Amino acid sequence: MSNTLLRVCPSDLKMPFEVKKHSSACLELVNRTDRWVAFKVKTTNPRKYSVRPASGVVQPRGSCGITITMQAPKEVPPDYQCKDKFLVQSVAAAEGTTHKGIVPGMFSKAPGKLVEEFKLRVVYVPANPPSPVPEETEEDDGSLDSDVDHEVGTPSTSNCAAGQGHTCRSQASDDEGDSTSKLGLESRYAEENKMVQKDLIQDASISELELESRYAEENKKIQKELDLLRKTHASPGDFSATSVLLVFLLSSLVGYLMFGSKT
Repeated sequence: MSNTLLRVCPSDLKMPFEVKKHSSACLELVNRTDRWVAFKVKTTNPRKYSVRPASGVVQPRGSCGITITMQAPKEVPPDYQCKDKFLVQSVAAAEGTTHKGIVPGMFSKAPGKLVEEFKLRVVYVPANPPSPVPEETEEDDGSLDSDVDHEVGTPSTSNCAAGQGHTCRSQASDDEGDSTSKLGLESRYAEENKMVQKDLIQDASISELELESRYAEENKKIQKELDLLRKTHASPGDFSATSVLLVFLLSSLVGYLMFGSKT
């Protein structure tokens, strides 16, 4: 049968348990009526527990909190079980009753007097229970993207400044890249120009060598013709005049070939 005067929460007193340390638990008494209700809390082991307040008055439709403190246990009990119990007694009181007006005879049972009782057992719970670790699934990212409505907001000044700074840095890096590429092209062009000039110089030197070789060949031919003339002509006077004329003509021809090809 449920109580009609007070509702006690929770139905079991869950006391945190830790060796050599004090522990506390709370109860809440809720007045279900429009009357003043007096209460008193008792326990089977009063030396082990401290109850504050142990008695009092709950106003109509009001509530009252009770703190129960357990002395530090020296060892763990067998099977982690506790045999201690609590008893909450409640009785209707006169309007305006205070804590000083509560007397032991108020909770004594008598014919025609309603004294309700609610029993609680003590249940030990770990003082520092491990926090549960949520299991991660592969669908978390997709669910977040699908369930959350993304609102576009105005960026702050710092964000704008950061964005502008990033843009400036990117533009500067682009400019540096362009300048670097330009320098690379210029240096490459300069190297290619040097190579072309070198090739031209080599070609010029080759042409000069060809002219010299041709000049040497012409000289050899002239020497050969002079030798033939010396052998064929017996007269010294005739030989000297003809040879001089021939040498002059050949020299003019060779000079024209050499200097004319250079110009």
